[in-house]
Amino acid sequence: MEEVLAAVGPRLKRIRRQRQCTLAALSETTGISVSTLSRLESGQRKPSLELLLPIAHAHQVPLDELVGAPPVGDPRVRLKPVRHGDSTVVPLTQQPGGLQAFKMVIGATRCTPEPRTHEGYEWLYVLSGRLRMVLADHDVVLQAGEAAEFDTRLPHWFGSTGDAPVEIISLFGPQGERMHVRAKPAAGT
Repeated sequence: MEEVLAAVGPRLKRIRRQRQCTLAALSETTGISVSTLSRLESGQRKPSLELLLPIAHAHQVPLDELVGAPPVGDPRVRLKPVRHGDSTVVPLTQQPGGLQAFKMVIGATRCTPEPRTHEGYEWLYVLSGRLRMVLADHDVVLQAGEAAEFDTRLPHWFGSTGDAPVEIISLFGPQGERMHVRAKPAAGT
């Protein structure tokens, strides 16, 4: 931390000089006294947000550039797919318990219903393909863009229609948590 703070002063001076700006001109723009700016640049005064924000604004640079913030890490999420027969499950949540999210690609050969029951509540959204879902006495086919939700204590099964693989997003609440969808009702409903 001390190294980061010690490097701020020389960086402030370099940026000001690159912009061919005098301490007096910067003082006039920021409202910070020339002596305070000079002490900041020489390291005799510790930088604070109260001082750095107006300087960043005056130089039109992000605050990160003034303090030399480390580069942001790789933003990509490294997911680990799991194969189950001809299907692939990609866990989208990392923490155990609570609501769990999965992306699933269900192979075309998973088309014979084997209904099961267990504790929980599930919400499915079809991304592509056609999903066959058996839920108690219902046997329905969901198209891309359609969703379903159900109590998993009811006998249920979902898979492909047998024509092609199906890709879905699944949210599962092991303690029976339900999705809270906030959407405006369609006109006239």
